[in-house]
Amino acid sequence: MLANYGYKDGSGDYFITINTDLCNGCGECVAVCPANIFIVVDEDPNDPMRDGPVAIVAEEKKKKLKYECNPCKPTQNRPPLPCVEACKTGAISHSW
Repeated sequence: MLANYGYKDGSGDYFITINTDLCNGCGECVAVCPANIFIVVDEDPNDPMRDGPVAIVAEEKKKKLKYECNPCKPTQNRPPLPCVEACKTGAISHSW
């Protein structure tokens, strides 16, 4: 299941997508995110049938992703986002 967190405004789409079928709840994204965007919860709020931990975007960060993630936003001189690189299962993607 794809869980989309974020928003769209006049300047673009700002979504983090977590594929909960791939996420194993390891918490590596939590450890590397300087903005503390992610948390790991025991139950998936988007899929009550899922059994096991999963990473989600913290509620208070969902409407601030454009600003919170901006320091890590990839450019020609910056590597890919730390959370994407840290996710060994490839469960995290960004819309920008």
